[in-house]
Amino acid sequence: MEMKYVNNIQKLMKPKRKIDVVLDTDTFNEIDDQYALAYLINSQDKLNLKAVYAAPFYNYKVCSAEEGMQKSYEEIFKVLKLMNREELNGIVFKGSKEMLKDIHTPVISDASKHLVELAKLYSEDNPLYVVCISTLTDIASAIIQEPSIIDKIVLVWLGGHAHDWCNDESFNLFYEGCPNEEFNLMQDTLAAKVVFDSGIAMVQLPCMGVVSAFTTTGPELEYWLRGKNKLCDYLIDVTKNEAKVDGMEKTWSRAIWDVTAVAWLLDGNFMYDKYVPCPVIHSDGSYSFEENRHLIKYVYYIHRDTLFADLFKKLSM
Repeated sequence: MEMKYVNNIQKLMKPKRKIDVVLDTDTFNEIDDQYALAYLINSQDKLNLKAVYAAPFYNYKVCSAEEGMQKSYEEIFKVLKLMNREELNGIVFKGSKEMLKDIHTPVISDASKHLVELAKLYSEDNPLYVVCISTLTDIASAIIQEPSIIDKIVLVWLGGHAHDWCNDESFNLFYEGCPNEEFNLMQDTLAAKVVFDSGIAMVQLPCMGVVSAFTTTGPELEYWLRGKNKLCDYLIDVTKNEAKVDGMEKTWSRAIWDVTAVAWLLDGNFMYDKYVPCPVIHSDGSYSFEENRHLIKYVYYIHRDTLFADLFKKLSM
């Protein structure tokens, strides 16, 4: 096994000390990013937030990836204001205005340039931790600009579906579109290919089949968070509104996906993970597997109740 990949295994052990972290987030896309940002900030005993990057996204809420990034940028400041943490405004950076056009050309942004320069200050023995809860465009662009940074960072990415998620075409009878299509992955499959092929030390938290179990409900949110502070009331209201948009039933639940990526850095009791060969990413969002690929950490189970208990406690601070 190459020495670089041996070092990756060492870097992918859970950190036992306080660490420096940056967060890449499409904050306006859904509601879970706001939870994750607040959770990270209120975990300052273990996580030292160095920067927040506004990532691009494109869906029914915006007219372009650039608008998605801009609205995410604005939403970050809204969360910081609700938390009375406006002193952090100076470490918020705009990300990419578009997705990658090819695997050789970066999308230059304040975020990708900042990540390159910040990562240079770290080492294999003392890496910078990059939590990405969005498309990988900003991360891939930084890697293309300066490939050497892969030795100095650990990437924790929420994206893609479980490696054993259904690949059978018959599954389309029950699933609208390709069963492999996951939002963070499909927004920029070229960026995912750059990152997955780079050999970077990476933790993957898959969506359907793993993190999809990390759900909450309106009554639970009301019980634990209502009236605790301005942020909590905002999170409840926006979560309920998102549920309505998704056509909620009387017994609706909502996955708070992105919190899990932050939680991986905090404690060994929130989830189970294992080393697996890094998948090969294809343009339709599907995986293929080669045994000689470098190893990544793969999360395969979330302790839902334990993690929500910690989340609710910290959001109520």
